[in-house]
Amino acid sequence: MAAEASESGPALHELMREAEISLLECKVCFEKFGHRQQRRPRNLSCGHVVCLACVAALAHPRTLALECPFCRRACRGCDTSDCLPVLHLIELLGSALRQSPAAHRAAPRAPGALTCHHTFGGWGTLVNPTGLALCPKTGRVVVVHDGRRRVKIFDSGGGCAHQFGEKGDAAQDIRYPVDVTITNDCHVVVTDAGDRSIKVFDFFGQIKLVIGGQFSLPWGVETTPQNGIVVTDAEAGSLHLLDVDFAEGVLRRTERLQAHLCNPRGVAVSWLTGAIAVLEHPLALGTGVCSTRVKVFSSSMQLVGQVDTFGLSLYFPSKITASAVTFDHQGNVIVADTSGPAILCLGKPEEFPVPKPMVTHGLSHPVALTFTKENSLLVLDTASHSIKVYKVDWG
Repeated sequence: MAAEASESGPALHELMREAEISLLECKVCFEKFGHRQQRRPRNLSCGHVVCLACVAALAHPRTLALECPFCRRACRGCDTSDCLPVLHLIELLGSALRQSPAAHRAAPRAPGALTCHHTFGGWGTLVNPTGLALCPKTGRVVVVHDGRRRVKIFDSGGGCAHQFGEKGDAAQDIRYPVDVTITNDCHVVVTDAGDRSIKVFDFFGQIKLVIGGQFSLPWGVETTPQNGIVVTDAEAGSLHLLDVDFAEGVLRRTERLQAHLCNPRGVAVSWLTGAIAVLEHPLALGTGVCSTRVKVFSSSMQLVGQVDTFGLSLYFPSKITASAVTFDHQGNVIVADTSGPAILCLGKPEEFPVPKPMVTHGLSHPVALTFTKENSLLVLDTASHSIKVYKVDWG
């Protein structure tokens, strides 16, 4: 009985944390719901829930018309009502929620742990973001998302410096951006699943090249140290290397590096060793359940290591669902886990895998990762529509 009680403590704490993040927080302003007037949870006519303060901010001052920020359905601010299930849940969990912040403060942080130092973006600034990249020369952060202008560039402080890539059906427009990378000479390369193409822009948003008709479904994209572009084709199950003259806007050569991959999506290149990591999403036969698998190839494209969801479950008590992959400056493979949610280090390819948690709190649905020159970790969290900056805490 004592053992059961000791195990239920962490499980209950994790359940409380999940409820607080997923159910008891307004997903527009990220403030906690409560009984105070401005923070009361309100049902929109479509069924989504936001706080009263956000209803007032979103509604037109005279007509009270507003658009749901999640499903885009039209409704009227005066037609909203209190969300009683959320209010009841706040009452039921009230005492435990009041104790949980103190519990977090009391928990000691291990020296060298990653802690969140800064967050930028947020709903409205970003809408359902999917890809993240860092400009190697300027240090600016580039994100592709579902906004009216699909590419948004942030300065080092998190302010919007520039945006481009109109939503539309023209060849130079971006229909459905999936991933983005920045070349060594500051060109922006976007995979567009809408018309199954790869689009190259200069850093000011002028279209330089559209590569279409060669891919079934281009997905992940990354720049190599030699300024080449590696692209995964999720539908064809292949990995390609593109040699592009970016200044002239000319595709010189396309080379297929790997075939017979299982729904490859994310891709990363180590600037230390030239190794390439590919994130696959194989479908388990007969179950319809999608797993994930990380494969690491050497610079000569020899398979040097791989691990899947089942293999990672031998190290962790819960399921690991990898959603993004990158390398750190020491050549370690880093993955984002949406089941945790968490960020995990899988170790170097030659000793693969040696998993170790890096970030276990504060994330909702991480979908992209990259490291800065200063070794800060940038995480794109699509559930909060934001970029979170993690640094090592040596305290």
